[in-house]
Amino acid sequence: MEPLNVFEYEELAAHSLEAGAHAYFAGGANDEQTLHDNVEAFRRWQLRPRVLVDVADPSTTTTVLGREVALPVLVAPMAFQRVAHPDGEVGMARAAAAAGTIMCLSTLATASRAEIAATGVGRWFQFYVPRDTGYAAEIVADVRENGFEALVLTADTPVLGRRERDLRTGFAIPAEFQVAAVSHDRPTPMSAFGHMTASLTWKDVERLSSESGLPVVVKGVLTAEDARLACEHGAAAVVVSNHGGRQLDGVAATIDALSEVVEAVDGRIEVLLDGGIRRGTDVVKALALGARAVLVGRPALWGLVVGGEAGARHVLALLQAETELALQLVGCRTPADVTRAHVGAARV
Repeated sequence: MEPLNVFEYEELAAHSLEAGAHAYFAGGANDEQTLHDNVEAFRRWQLRPRVLVDVADPSTTTTVLGREVALPVLVAPMAFQRVAHPDGEVGMARAAAAAGTIMCLSTLATASRAEIAATGVGRWFQFYVPRDTGYAAEIVADVRENGFEALVLTADTPVLGRRERDLRTGFAIPAEFQVAAVSHDRPTPMSAFGHMTASLTWKDVERLSSESGLPVVVKGVLTAEDARLACEHGAAAVVVSNHGGRQLDGVAATIDALSEVVEAVDGRIEVLLDGGIRRGTDVVKALALGARAVLVGRPALWGLVVGGEAGARHVLALLQAETELALQLVGCRTPADVTRAHVGAARV
């Protein structure tokens, strides 16, 4: 039977992946408190439905950085996707294109930027900045040449978090998969990050925006202080993210940090969220708390693991259908109709 929801895809993926690969994709940092809290925190928020509202002819369409998307769900950047399934990032891009949404390609992809461009998907590039400034400039030029529409600067990874599942399994990228950003065979996540700089500052947001001519989205913002700095230094948007619980364990779940960031931004730039999204109801909660849209990583990846491109397509279709239904049942025809009044803290 075809899986009915993201949780069923997750269970099937756990049985499909080799142990080291599953540990890499599923795991988090240290005790994995934040990893689990990202999902659980959505249960601490309750939807507040309004009744006797005309919700005929609903639509999940919205815009993100001026681009229309068919649903307020984008595909988050994830490394090494051909380890999950031979379709890899190309299959994921085709799935995102079929869903009418944007895919964000990781610096540590196992497919080239040209391969992703050939799918025609709306595309952003997630940038881990190399220490080699000349190579960094080459990447930015190639990103522009291949029609990527934004740079997503991942700000919460100056160094790699301690991921004990990876340490136990000794996970390394199989030799048959090429990772363009890494020059040696069979890199581990730790060795791959050895090529990246730990010296980024807010000035680099301004520099990247100026040099690339592209909007720069700062991913990894959890505080009002950094949200204000993002606005002051020319970011086009921020992503409220804790890297899926894979970096600093013990930080806030993203849905709990969202309101603080939205209030600090005060409408100056768009706010997105990733981490913990498993249902369409989660999407609507995030919209109600001020997110323009959300990004999903693991849910789409579990679909890819189970069914390749078709599996990823099905996961995105499930999230679109669940989001549409949640909108209607909460009393909204479109994402734009969702307000802060549609969500409240759960009663203890």
